[in-house]
Amino acid sequence: MAPTADIIIIGAGISGLAAGCYAQMNGYRSIIFEASDRPGGLCSGRSHQGYTFDGGIHYIFGTGEGQPFYELWRELGAFEGLEFVNQTEFMQIRGPQGNVLRVHSQPDQLEAHLLELAPEDAKLIEGFCKGVRKFKEFDLSMLQQKPKSLMTAADWARLGKQVLPFMGVLGKWSQLSLRDLAGQAKNPFLRSAMPYMFAWPDVPVMVGMSLLAYLDNGNAGFPVGGAIAFARAIEQRYLELGGEIRYSAPVAQVLVEDDRAAGIRLDNQEEYRADRMISACDGRRTIFDLLKGEYINRRIEKLYDGHLPLHSQFQVLLGVDMDLSQQPPWVTHLLEEPVAIAGHPHSEIGVKHYGFDPSLAPPGKSLVSLMLTTHYRDWQSHDDTASRDAEILIDRMEAFYPGLRNAIECMSITTPLSLERTTGNWQGASSGWLLTKNTLPLMIKGVPKRLPGLEHFYMVSQWTEPGGSLPIVALSGRNMIYEICREDGRAFATALPE
Repeated sequence: MAPTADIIIIGAGISGLAAGCYAQMNGYRSIIFEASDRPGGLCSGRSHQGYTFDGGIHYIFGTGEGQPFYELWRELGAFEGLEFVNQTEFMQIRGPQGNVLRVHSQPDQLEAHLLELAPEDAKLIEGFCKGVRKFKEFDLSMLQQKPKSLMTAADWARLGKQVLPFMGVLGKWSQLSLRDLAGQAKNPFLRSAMPYMFAWPDVPVMVGMSLLAYLDNGNAGFPVGGAIAFARAIEQRYLELGGEIRYSAPVAQVLVEDDRAAGIRLDNQEEYRADRMISACDGRRTIFDLLKGEYINRRIEKLYDGHLPLHSQFQVLLGVDMDLSQQPPWVTHLLEEPVAIAGHPHSEIGVKHYGFDPSLAPPGKSLVSLMLTTHYRDWQSHDDTASRDAEILIDRMEAFYPGLRNAIECMSITTPLSLERTTGNWQGASSGWLLTKNTLPLMIKGVPKRLPGLEHFYMVSQWTEPGGSLPIVALSGRNMIYEICREDGRAFATALPE
């Protein structure tokens, strides 16, 4: 059978679309096969009764002109026809006694607010805000600009020189989680609220500092139109570059001949051939299902043995006949009495509305997301309780948003199990392995993007870039094409949309 393309890409998420765009820029004929009927993977959305249910992104690094990751998105056409909203307040945490912690993105404003809230913790607060100011100068993208496997001694020396001014803050704040930092607070409310400043308590403090720094730099905007609009822009760029996408085309097997990837077989038994394969879908499914676990080693087995932490959520998206645009966009409510979800108690519920993007709801109405962090294993015996648990969350939030229940016009419920079923992401993980102080070295070192004993097969996605995030997985796709160009003796080229 004649090759269908030079490169077959499995998955039209952001990493797959990026790999496709850079393949086309460098003269390779590529084709993407996507199980869903739309692009984006986890970065997507669907319309219901005039609402765009979008639970995929909160912000995108790289939306500020001249800022880190900006050129990457320009090359991928991500800004074509899109506007971005920048938030000056990331979120609020509200305690059961009415206390409020406002997570301002501007460090001076944040420091003044925290000092007023907890003057007894002045030293802790001043040190934290000093770190945020330092990270305003830090270019996170420099750690990912070139595949580590191709870096020369000169590349490492140059990177070391760039990182050197930040070694102090990196060393201090990478080994401390937000939960650890909160444990140092004297003020009771600050101690209870601080872990939730960036949505999950075990995130390294340096990650939260980078987020606030990028928000303050205008480099972490939200695309008007939501995740699907962002994914569509990159899809359009790929198609304009001459690429091809087959939607509703789930891959059942990677075809291998003489330990060399040769093509794919779809669920409908159709086969397609190519010189190279790039998997941009779920890592575990790729290795253990599409390739039947035949190309692994001890390191790969250990990565997927379940011991590493994953980030998954229970999410209830609501279309409501209420105008919440004057309410804070994101609030985490700390509960006096825990709520039982999937049989386990939870003491906090995140509520986010998208009033800052009126395109996601009809005029005068709001798209609302109720969120809490949960575990896949909790739902294995409670998958049939999702609707009942959604009602429990709505009842609790009625106290904070009177009239919420009666205003509901439509609803979408996502559990880790349902996310796994619809997207293929192992255990419903929304960002691969959770980035913590313990997994940070894994992110820096990276995960193998080739499998032992298998030629012409490559992997990109959140599973090869622990911690995920849209620009990092897009760079994963870009860097893979860089490596393929090097294998073929080609000079890697990039281009901007005309």
